[in-house]
Amino acid sequence: MTPDEVLREFDVSRETSVRLEALVALLTRWNARINLVAPATIDTVWTRHIADSAQLFDLAPAPASTWIDLGSGAGFPGLVIAALAAEKQPGLHVTLVESDTRKAAFLATAAREMGLDVTVEPRRIEALPARCYDVVSARALAPLDRLCALAHRFSARHTGPGTVFLFPKGARLDSELTAATAHWHIRAERIASRTDPEATVLRILELEPRT
Repeated sequence: MTPDEVLREFDVSRETSVRLEALVALLTRWNARINLVAPATIDTVWTRHIADSAQLFDLAPAPASTWIDLGSGAGFPGLVIAALAAEKQPGLHVTLVESDTRKAAFLATAAREMGLDVTVEPRRIEALPARCYDVVSARALAPLDRLCALAHRFSARHTGPGTVFLFPKGARLDSELTAATAHWHIRAERIASRTDPEATVLRILELEPRT
């Protein structure tokens, strides 16, 4: 997908377009110095990273007010979600968690240049205090079993229903689900990726450890 095709696909304003273009420009500059994304994906960044992240926005509950992105790396999906939210859902606050200090510095710099009000947490996921979020996302972070253990601490199901977990997954999803459901009760929807015919977004509506 070209930049124009991506922007039309997700129906964004010129202001949001400028924000996403600023992210791509900054990513391209920084990626020459630190490994934010695989260099081979820079040429397809608008499909591989921008559109792949943006597709999660419409899968969140509405209205959501808090979103935590685990292992944010180069800001996918967290910064893309924050850019869309600034236009379409300004009451949504995004928290980006990234333990690599160089990547966390990139996230803070990119958010500032994009004019986004986000929280960057430069520490390990396990070190964050448990609290409830409306949405928990993670992209290319860990196998599903491990991901459930990391994400469950941020579930509103500690106090009542509500949290939606959005995990883009590839061709190994079936085997990952088999491993994860040995330890977790998972009620989820599989949503076909809009950017990769072999990928799926796993939208988890209930996540509880098996006893």
